[in-house]
Amino acid sequence: MNGPNRRPLERRRLLGLLGAGLLAGGAGCLGGDEGGADEEDDERTVDPILEHPGDEPVAFTDEQNCPICNMTPADYPNWHGQVAHEDGTGAAFDTPGCLFAYLVITTSDSPVAGAWTADFETGDLVDATEAHFVLITDETAVDDPMKINPRSFANRDDAVAFLEEYDAEDLTEEDIVGFDEIDRETAEIYRGNRM
Repeated sequence: MNGPNRRPLERRRLLGLLGAGLLAGGAGCLGGDEGGADEEDDERTVDPILEHPGDEPVAFTDEQNCPICNMTPADYPNWHGQVAHEDGTGAAFDTPGCLFAYLVITTSDSPVAGAWTADFETGDLVDATEAHFVLITDETAVDDPMKINPRSFANRDDAVAFLEEYDAEDLTEEDIVGFDEIDRETAEIYRGNRM
């Protein structure tokens, strides 16, 4: 088709392609299905991506990326964490929500040798295997990286005090969990769109 009608059709086609590309790119950033509709029932897995000695946390660097969301953990010092496996591998995370997801979907068969998370009050790295996590679920009441995250505390009294100050009617002390209680259902609260 030549003539004056050809240009609008080409422009519409170009705008349609650009719009489809923007939608696909936006879905990836928002945690949409990365593999397409055919992989809808497939569960995502992730590999450990760091060498990690396991006896203490390693330094966070700008070269590390979270295996769940690909963000840089060093950019989130008040939220970040890491895990080490007995085989010398591990991963660093920008948030405790990503740590939860990793624990559920990692391909590593090696047991966890150590894990650390930033204490919500101090920002200091604490032993995640001994930490207490408040399961915040109201996305509209927080301004967290990656939308929403559990709150990590080195001791239970601080977690309980946070609950009292947070004053959420739907949260009770039963919403404080330990490391060994992290399961798929809990991880999906925070990163279900990435699992």
